[in-house]
Amino acid sequence: MEDKKLSLLATSLIALAIVLASLILANAYKYKFVSAETISTTGLAEKEFTSDLVIWNASFSSYSMDRKIAFESLKADQLKIKDYLISKGIKENEIVFSAINVEEQTKTERKYNGNEGYSEVSTFAGYKLTQNFDIESKSLDIIEKTAREITELLEQGINISSNHPNYYYTKLEDLKISLISNATENATVRAKNIAEKGNSHLGSLKNATMGVFQITGKTSSEEYSWGGVYNTSDRNKKASITVKLEFAIK
Repeated sequence: MEDKKLSLLATSLIALAIVLASLILANAYKYKFVSAETISTTGLAEKEFTSDLVIWNASFSSYSMDRKIAFESLKADQLKIKDYLISKGIKENEIVFSAINVEEQTKTERKYNGNEGYSEVSTFAGYKLTQNFDIESKSLDIIEKTAREITELLEQGINISSNHPNYYYTKLEDLKISLISNATENATVRAKNIAEKGNSHLGSLKNATMGVFQITGKTSSEEYSWGGVYNTSDRNKKASITVKLEFAIK
């Protein structure tokens, strides 16, 4: 009789365990199903714009066996360069000359020493003085033209070397905020369309992730980078950003 009661109790416990396991699995499936009821979309916003600030720099140098003579020559060239830049329409307060760099030049010669072979001997070869100047301006056309024509100073005996102008945009933060707004709107519209196609309605926003802000040349073939591209070599540019949104659906 006791064995029969124990057998009945064991059967009841097993049945209860099966029921409880079924309930747990059902609830787990239900949670998984509910948590999966979301829509994720990525919105893109792009805008072409023109730079409103240019930064241009160049360097010039003089050379002499006498440091004082090299210095006086460099100062004379600085005045000529300054007058030239102002004559081109560049404002005096936009021109900034850096400190002068002094470098001692040496000349190395190989000498034959008979049975001892060759040896190298370094001798003093004079002083080279170099100075840079930077120009920051909103007069892009003037700077571009001057940068192209600066080699005219070579004809005056000035040893000058010019770099390519770099272009920037002073309202970049405003542009970025505008693009984020547009990309968010684009992603939201896409999510609504997907929900409507599935006979559902868009619920609350659960998560939002902003992509990398990219600035490329308007007509360049630059590839986007995970760390972001910031083109400064082109005057005309294109900015873009992506925003990923995740919505609940109901």
